Amino acid sequence: MTQTTSHALEDKYNAEDDVKKIQEHAKKKAGKPKDTKTKGGIIIAQETLDRARVATQVGYVLKMGDLCYKDEDKYPTGPWCKEKDWVIFARYAGSRMEIDGGEIRMLNDDEVLGTIGNPEDILHAM
Repeated sequence: MTQTTSHALEDKYNAEDDVKKIQEHAKKKAGKPKDTKTKGGIIIAQETLDRARVATQVGYVLKMGDLCYKDEDKYPTGPWCKEKDWVIFARYAGSRMEIDGGEIRMLNDDEVLGTIGNPEDILHAM
């Protein structure tokens, strides 16, 4: 019985020591800046990437309402986008509706910041 108890105490001590080592390693790793290098070789700080990700979102135009871009004073050259375009909008723009497997946003025409040909064009990865 004594031998079993000493093994249990030893196991507990070793487990606590392992947890401390893991926590120390995580602290050291968390303190290092996480920079990303672009295809062109430019190093971008993680904070800059995070701000860019937070600032804009990309969406696919499924449908446009009958009144989109009808205000000729605001849009003298016509619509900025059309159905089946990829658009950029502010992170908190529009009304969100959860659906199976994703989210739909209803945006006003003035919440669309621009269109892009391919959403991968603005990926912030390497």
